[in-house]
Amino acid sequence: MEKNFFEKTIAQNQKGFSLIEILIALTLLALAGTFVVGKFLENLHEGQVNSTKIQMSNLEGRLKEFRRKCGFYPMTEQGLEALVTKPSGGRECKDYPQSGFIDGDAVPKDPWDHDFMYESDGKTFNIYSYGQDGEAGGEGTDADIYLKAPAKSAPAAGQGNNEATPQ
Repeated sequence: MEKNFFEKTIAQNQKGFSLIEILIALTLLALAGTFVVGKFLENLHEGQVNSTKIQMSNLEGRLKEFRRKCGFYPMTEQGLEALVTKPSGGRECKDYPQSGFIDGDAVPKDPWDHDFMYESDGKTFNIYSYGQDGEAGGEGTDADIYLKAPAKSAPAAGQGNNEATPQ
């Protein structure tokens, strides 16, 4: 009989969670979710920046191969497209390989699906990405990413902070 009495008492005392208990639990879950999502987005951006730096380093290697074969880097006007198809304007490369310097028919884009920017006078070059916002300048997640820091006396806000280091 005692066993039956205790079972009834326990059953009467446990009718479920109160509304306040449920709201507190949901609030804690939402708060924890905010931190997890924030960290995930931070890691995602860091991965995109690292991927951009790796792509720029790979393009640097292709440009050095272009220079080895042709004796100069493609000019700014010829752009990175000179790695895919033989340039028709400007200086001519007599030893340009028929298949180009990049496999495929297009220069890869940065992780935000923007074209890489390229500047060259034929002797030196720089490759950069305008980053997540696709516009020059910016800070934080919108900062420009450079293969080599710009030669300007002082980079604009957000520029040069993400300089790639060859690996």
